[in-house]
Amino acid sequence: MRVGVLTGGGDCPGLNAVIRAVVRKGVKEYGYDFVGFRDGWRGPLQNDTVPLDIRAVRGILPRGGTILGSSRTNPFNSEDGIRRVKETLAKQEVDALIAIGGEDTLGVASRLSGDYGIACVGVPKTIDNDLSATDYTFGFDTAVNIATEAIDRLHTTAESHMRVLVVEVMGRHAGWIALHAGLAGGANVILIPEQRFDVDRICAWVESRFKIRYAPIVVVAEGAMPKGGDAVLKDESLDSFGHVRLSGIGEWLAKEIEKRTGKEARTTVLGHVQRGGTPSAFDRWLATRFGLHAIDAVQDQDFGKMVALRGTDIVRVPLAEATARLKTVDPSLYAEAEVFFG
Repeated sequence: MRVGVLTGGGDCPGLNAVIRAVVRKGVKEYGYDFVGFRDGWRGPLQNDTVPLDIRAVRGILPRGGTILGSSRTNPFNSEDGIRRVKETLAKQEVDALIAIGGEDTLGVASRLSGDYGIACVGVPKTIDNDLSATDYTFGFDTAVNIATEAIDRLHTTAESHMRVLVVEVMGRHAGWIALHAGLAGGANVILIPEQRFDVDRICAWVESRFKIRYAPIVVVAEGAMPKGGDAVLKDESLDSFGHVRLSGIGEWLAKEIEKRTGKEARTTVLGHVQRGGTPSAFDRWLATRFGLHAIDAVQDQDFGKMVALRGTDIVRVPLAEATARLKTVDPSLYAEAEVFFG
């Protein structure tokens, strides 16, 4: 058996731990050969590969990013994309493909498996934690820890200057990072894409904090929107999967707060800092287990499936089910956090 491995979409801590586990168990227990495809789905499109063996995965467990590279390439948007992918897999004598990624990467794997008979197994990866079929995705815990540490640091500078600090975190459609990091970091307001916000209400919370000599911290997900308004875009360009580039809601909100309250407001955009660096212990653990179970699925020829965390168990779910809808923040969870607003 020869197995291909790729990592697609935005990078995140823990990707290398999956690759390591897949190769280590695949070689040691099943005697498989492996080939890595560079830069997500661009690798199969362009027959761009890298050797993948036990030597190649030594020492990569604590490293962030991915040794295979990543991209937001969509073969369904490329000329003769599917034919080229199938030709590459045949040329490389690949019997099965493990795709490690989020909604878009796994959506491609689901279509290739269901409609074109390509033997695919998926591994869920996204710092947004928005895949509905798994309790957690790796990368999320590290991103939350990074954002929480940033909020902790910003408290001291906010209090020293008695200014409002708005912290913009990632979260296009789901506010999991904002909710978890905001709650853990003691934010005074948390804004998520699932709940449109009222600027006047935020300003009232801000002013109530200043009355007790306490500088407020506002955490906002990049996809959060004001009532009656639209998402703030970095530009109008679209990626290969049709997504716009979000960024700027933090700066917009800071200006509104300053204009309406007269209090100085500054913005910190964490951006790609949340994706980078060493994975947390939890993410290494989860990513390693996902890798071990993904190669087991290949051994069982249980294709068209994604490995997922349910409680403490790793289970397999259909790729089509895993990518059918996003997991968003339940209103009851957001209501818990609202106790600390203002």
